[in-house]
Amino acid sequence: MAFQDFDLIEERNKITRKKKVKRIATISAVATILIIGIVVAAVFVNINQHDGKGDKPTSNNKQHKQGSANKQGSPKKQDSQNKQDSAKSSKLVSSICGATDYKATCESHLQKVANSNPSAQPKDFLKSAITVISDELDKAMDEASKINFDSPKMKAAFDVCKKVMEDAKEEIASSASSVNEDDLRKNASKTHDLDNWLSAVISYQQICIDSIPEGEEKTKIEKALTTSKELTSNSLALVSQLSSASEKFSFRRLMSTDNLPIWMSNEDRRFLKADASKQKPNVTVAKDGSGDFTKINDALAALPTDYKGRYVIYIKEGTYEEHVEVTKKMVNITMFGDGSQKTIITGNKNFVDGVPTFQTATFAAIGDGFIAQSIGFRNTAGPEKHQAVALRVQSDRSIFINCRMEAYQDTLYVQTHRQFYRGCYITGTIDFIFGDAAAIFQTCNIYVRKPADNQKNIVTAQGRADKRETTGIVLQGCHIMADEKLKSDQSKFKTYLGRPWKEYSRTIVMETEIDDLIDPAGWLEWQGDFALKTLYYAEYNNKGPGAETNNRVKWPGVKVINKDEANKFTVGSFLQGESWLKGEDIGVPVRFTLAQ
Repeated sequence: MAFQDFDLIEERNKITRKKKVKRIATISAVATILIIGIVVAAVFVNINQHDGKGDKPTSNNKQHKQGSANKQGSPKKQDSQNKQDSAKSSKLVSSICGATDYKATCESHLQKVANSNPSAQPKDFLKSAITVISDELDKAMDEASKINFDSPKMKAAFDVCKKVMEDAKEEIASSASSVNEDDLRKNASKTHDLDNWLSAVISYQQICIDSIPEGEEKTKIEKALTTSKELTSNSLALVSQLSSASEKFSFRRLMSTDNLPIWMSNEDRRFLKADASKQKPNVTVAKDGSGDFTKINDALAALPTDYKGRYVIYIKEGTYEEHVEVTKKMVNITMFGDGSQKTIITGNKNFVDGVPTFQTATFAAIGDGFIAQSIGFRNTAGPEKHQAVALRVQSDRSIFINCRMEAYQDTLYVQTHRQFYRGCYITGTIDFIFGDAAAIFQTCNIYVRKPADNQKNIVTAQGRADKRETTGIVLQGCHIMADEKLKSDQSKFKTYLGRPWKEYSRTIVMETEIDDLIDPAGWLEWQGDFALKTLYYAEYNNKGPGAETNNRVKWPGVKVINKDEANKFTVGSFLQGESWLKGEDIGVPVRFTLAQ
């Protein structure tokens, strides 16, 4: 039974409660008359005893016992009523949990809610279902802390785990505080936020597991997080059920009046409408000493803690050898440079040198609302160093315009949340666009580089670990091609559109030009038959010699989709209706629907 039926259930409950109230009132009236009669009789007997036989306790004892017996009638009936309410609550819990994938986990927790509050409403169950995830994460981390992480590599890996668990707990708290039945039924954006946060919580848990090297420690961590992952998945299912009665908002209704993202302030809109080079920044970073700071990190460290609105940092031409992190507290930061090949942020941290993939990023954008324009992000570790991230993005509602991401394996880590890329230049070899965000790339040039000997090239590796996550990688109107060094040796290296990093991996390539470097099979397995029955890989209206789909792999989830299906993955739909200005407004043409 879906949540939309609960209004009818509640109405029937009201009628039933009225009948119960009338019945209880009648019973109470009769009981009151009897008790009054008994009291009067007892007083009469007591008076007679005082008059004739002296002061004896026998009658009083009988009166006490008799009174007690009569008083026990109401509690018995109340017990019966409580049992009936409890039975109804149990049925309600069973109905609610019927929509989840982990029913036993759902029922074992929500039954406690029903027992403590027989009149609990669907939103009460949802809020409790979300809140308890945090408790389970605490238990899991307590178990994990008992594991002996003795080597520097293992300690660094566990540090990643602890960091993402803190982020998970913060977003669980945000989710729980936003739960309101009316909001979910009437305000689609509330539902989208919950989907976004809870999907990220699943990602964080998976990142924690993935950070630990293969072995006994990893197995223990994975086991410790089993219940919390199930609870998070169940919460996503409950959000879907509770919001299913909401009005089906059309795309146009969800757009702002000026076609900019509805999450953006007027100040943000003004910034994107103007030429970035003419914007007046709050501070300027210049390596030659002509600005307020010579390092990007120094500019971020000086960020006013009480600053309201968007904080703009202009980074002048130069190569900045820094590892930069825009922290979670640094929200609504804009950075713009003099061009993606002029303003360059570079580093070379990598997995082979003992750094966890998560921490190899040259630049990490974590604080919500981050915007980057005309900046280059590099990791120069090279193909022999394996995982080496140039840019890691955790920032929700983040925007990258005319930027350049250059590395080899794992170039761009679209970690979590909602992300938009426009007119960017992305290079790499293995899984070089990877992660578990809801990320859309429009009109981006995607260059496949020459890998190390005996390696294959894979453009994407999407990490959706649960089928209820609202995440995926979408390439729309892009161009996938070989760079100059690969072209001469292209026949020696196979190249694929993607492979499934996690069980429910989801990638869509649409309206994109695909050169002949892509193998006719299109997609590559991760290991054996892992995820081949659960992934979702779709192509729509692509062109070029690599776009031919007749010889694609025959996995159940690989398909050529129609226009209606493709529309689900446009900026308007997949990013919950947040749309973007057209080219004449911001300098680059932003398409928020399919090409006509």
